Formats: sequence, structure tokens, C-alpha cells
Amino acid sequence: MKKLNSRMILTCLVLLSFAPAGNLFSRNSADRDTIMVAAREIIKETTYCALVTVDSSGQPQIRTMNPFPPNEEFITWFATSRTSRKVREIRNNPKVCVYYADHITAKGYVNITGTATVIDDKDLLLKMKREYWNGIPGWQEKFVLIKIIPKTLEVINYKHGLTNDPNTFRAPSIKLN
Repeated sequence: MKKLNSRMILTCLVLLSFAPAGNLFSRNSADRDTIMVAAREIIKETTYCALVTVDSSGQPQIRTMNPFPPNEEFITWFATSRTSRKVREIRNNPKVCVYYADHITAKGYVNITGTATVIDDKDLLLKMKREYWNGIPGWQEKFVLIKIIPKTLEVINYKHGLTNDPNTFRAPSIKLN
């Protein structure tokens, strides 16, 4: 019996030595709650994000944004000029991506794909007002809100063991809404 156990252990060790390290440590099959907690952590630690829209020629356009913190369902809001390119692009094609990452600390990233809507609501704008807007003459007339309804949430978070698939490099993701 001892010999059989020793052989089994030796066989397992040999097999493990040939297994790609990523398969041993990757948590691509992480549960929904882990992915959501890991995403909230990255988002909370990130001041700015990137908003990606698509222009009329089909070319992706990216810009740095200062988002409002997402709610429990990862609905994300931004304020911007009503005459901005991003507003025109969203009205033409509402499919967007929102990307959060702090590459200085390299803790991971969050990518949210979803649908954007331009909201022109003065009362809501006043409720969401940020102090620094006071330095922008006529901000009440210039600003509109952008609301992102998320469809997918993709997360790399090293602290939570959420890493990409070693073969496809695909990050763990879940569908929302």
C-alpha cells in the first residue's frame, strides 16, 4: 500500500510539473460575487476611467473621464458638455466601454461594456453636482449626464486571484442585466 501511495504521489507530481502554471493558479471560473467584489475594489481605487465610444465612421474613440461611483448594479454616470463629440457619438451609437485601471499600482483592471444614454435633466444634474463645477461659467446650461447600463463586467484583480486564461488571455467576466 505504501508503494502504491508513493507511486500515486510521484505520478501526480510529474503530471503537475508539465501543467502550465496559469492553469494551477488562474481563477477564471470565479463565482459572480467574487468578480463583483474584485471589480468594486479596482473601481474604488481608481479616480479616472476611460470611456470608449464609436464615431460615425465606426472608429473607436477614447477619452479620460471622471465618473460618479457606480451603483450596486454597476450603472455608471458621467457629466459632460452637451456639445461634446462623445454626446454625438452616443446618440448615434450607444454601445460603449468603460475601462478602469491604475497602471502605476498594477492591481488589475475592470472593463464594462454597455449601453449609454444621454440624460438632459436639470434637476438630476443639480443633485449630482460636483463642487468644482462652480468654476465653469454656465455649467447648468452646458452639461448633460451620460448613463451607462452595463451588459458585461470583465475583471483582472491579482489580489483576488482573478487572472486571464493562460491560453486565450480572456479575463474572467459575467453578464449583467
